[in-house]
This record gives sequence, C-alpha cells and structure tokens, in this order.
Amino acid sequence: MRATVYEKSLPIEHPEALLDVELPDPTPGARDLLVRVEAVSVNPVDVKIRAGVEPDGQRVLGWDAVGTVEALGRDVRGFSVGDRVWYAGTLNRPGSNAELQAVDARIASRAPESLSPADAAALPLTSITAWEILFERFGIPAGKEPRGDVLLVSGAAGGVGSILLQLAARLTAATVVATAGRSQSVAWATELGAHHVVDYREPLAPQVEALGIGPVTHVASLTHTDVYFPQFVELLAPFGQLALIDDPPTLDIMPMKMRSLSVHWEFMFTRSMFETPDVAAQGRLLAEVAALVDAGVVRTTARDNLGAINAANLRRAHTLIESGGARGKVVLAGFDG
Repeated sequence: MRATVYEKSLPIEHPEALLDVELPDPTPGARDLLVRVEAVSVNPVDVKIRAGVEPDGQRVLGWDAVGTVEALGRDVRGFSVGDRVWYAGTLNRPGSNAELQAVDARIASRAPESLSPADAAALPLTSITAWEILFERFGIPAGKEPRGDVLLVSGAAGGVGSILLQLAARLTAATVVATAGRSQSVAWATELGAHHVVDYREPLAPQVEALGIGPVTHVASLTHTDVYFPQFVELLAPFGQLALIDDPPTLDIMPMKMRSLSVHWEFMFTRSMFETPDVAAQGRLLAEVAALVDAGVVRTTARDNLGAINAANLRRAHTLIESGGARGKVVLAGFDG
C-alpha cells in the first residue's frame, strides 16, 4: 500500500521530512476494522511528533480519518464491510496517512452521511477532545436549563476550539466567550456560536467584566497556557475549573489554591492507549457527533483542503500548522493515481 512516513525528525522544509513509500498491507487484529482511507486531517500532534520524536524505522503519522471498511476482525460487532467510518486512532499504532489502516473498532463509528469524506475527516480528534472537556472534565450538562456557567475558550479559532464553541453554544446553557485576535478569527468564532469574543492581545479580565455576564466558571485553554495562566487564575470564580490540552514547559498551580480552583488535563488518546474499561465511549461519542452533524446541529470545521494524501501536500499542511495561522482544520483526500 502507499503511505507517507517520516524516518527522522527534520525541519518541515527539509525534502526528506516526509516521504512517500510502499508498505505491506496491515492485518487487522481480533477487535480491528481494516479501513481503506479516503480522507484525513492534520493536527498539531502530527507536527509535534514529527518534529520531536525520533521514529524506530518508518513511522506513519495521522490521527483523523474517514474511510470504508474492507475487513473485520473476528470479535468485531456492529460494523459491516462497506461501512463508511471515522475515527481518530491512537498514538501507539500506525496512523492514517496510508491507503489502509487497522483501527480498534471500539473507537470508531459510522461517519456522517451528510458530509464528504474530506469535510468529515476534520472532526473526529477535535470532537473527542472538545466533548471530553465539556461533558467529562467540566461536567457541564447538556440542556438549556441555566446554571450560571460561563465558559471562556482560549484559542477558539483553532481545530478544537472550532468544535468546542459549537458543542457548548448549541448543546448547553453556558455563556460562551471566545478569545481571538484577527478580524477573520473573530468572525469565525462568532459564526460557530460564541456569544462574545474578546481580544487575547489585551488583558482579559477587564474585557470580560465589561460584558456583564458574571464570573467565568470554566476556562478551556487550548494553546499558550503558560502565557495566559495568571490571567485565567484572575478570571476564574471560586471553585472554577481550568482544562488544558497543550504542553506548557511548567505549570505552578499554587496560585489556584485560594479560590479552590481545579485543573484538568485533556488527552484524548488516554482511553485508546491504555485500553481503559470505557474505551468504547469514544466510539459512542463519535456516533453522537455524527448524528448531530446529520441533524444540522454541528458543522464541519474544515477550512483548507490541500488535495491528495502524499508527502508534498502533507508537508504543506505541517507548514501551515507550524505557522500558527490555521483556522479550523486542514484536510486532504484521496491518493495520487
């Protein structure tokens, strides 16, 4: 099968940072689906691993995919050959930048019927991350019964923020405040459901206070947590909650003590990497998101379709993500020839 790999951690501008190769077809395990990949998206995790983790041989990246089931492991139930599925995979198995991928059926579901493969591929990883932050880490309930929740989404125009805004605004009663800087990002956040947008380049507390919406009860920090952490502590009401997904070099949480604030790591690969007893929750979650998409409640966050899945286009995608200027998700679809 055709695949794109990296063999050494190199700057993305290096011509050998990503390579097109031929690899043996994978053999599905007892719990696996064998999927013919139709479309993928590229996430910051792809960039971080390529740039910072030396591979043992050739490593296939990619943690978002939509494709068609070609074969089933002997213990798989609920899927059939020919089903179109979507998933985000796991860090400790080969990724989706290949024509065929074996994936644990428990972390997959049928893909939305109303989206193209490319538009659907934008959603699995970010949907899982946003859903787990909102409903599991924060415990904000679905429904429109007011509870006084005020959610600040920092880094709202990125991939996770783009789906978190939709889920929070459309499925909960929380007041949703996004941070953004550029006019395009402000418009994007508003379009996706943010009730208010504040400028991350200016002090946050005065801007939020001026909105007259009450104290912030939850902060989802999706980027640069170390830079904004003191402001988050200042913003959060007593017993407030902070969730983060990035990798601050250090995080001194002692300033959180006086207000009894809590901090939550969100890492969507935890269930799949450790095969936790509730690992199938991710498959069920993706099925719910697919239903929301087909009902018109949630929309794709795909913004840039860079063409076929190959090394040249994946280098372009990594470059765009490294620039920090991406809004929504970068997707690729199909293979050359």
